[in-house]
Amino acid sequence: MKKIILSVIMLVGLAFTAQAQDISKNALGLRLGGNNGFGGELSYQRGLSKNNRLELDLGWRNRNNYNNSGYDDNAIKLAALYQWVWNIDGGFNWYAGVGGGLGSYSYDNNNTHYNDTFAFAAGDIGIEYNFDIPLLISLDFRPEFGGNGYYENNYGSDVALGLRYQF
Repeated sequence: MKKIILSVIMLVGLAFTAQAQDISKNALGLRLGGNNGFGGELSYQRGLSKNNRLELDLGWRNRNNYNNSGYDDNAIKLAALYQWVWNIDGGFNWYAGVGGGLGSYSYDNNNTHYNDTFAFAAGDIGIEYNFDIPLLISLDFRPEFGGNGYYENNYGSDVALGLRYQF
């Protein structure tokens, strides 16, 4: 089923490649979402061609005595996605991507200490607006699969708002 969905996304993407718009060579900013507790991420996009780019997102958290429970946790996660970008109209684009990432987390709860690293596969689909000034704003959905126990049932997803400076 996953292969069928991915194939449909790629075929739709091929249908829209004739409407591709030049994308910024570099964009740096924030991706603000729930992201399984990571919240905001530092985000960098690197244009690879006229309608393809690489996105790297780094998220981390450090919570001490979370909700006065004596629960401490620390985590860091790096996601990398290859994205296809298609123009809708003017500065509006939509995009889809695939990739994955790595992370590490630890927590202490009373006398219990736990450390783990994890890897995950990710997809991405979203919409963005490229302003005449060097500002790119986006809204996307990112499902993540894997996580070696970090995610409940090895699945996590996130909806996020992105604000990036283009250069």
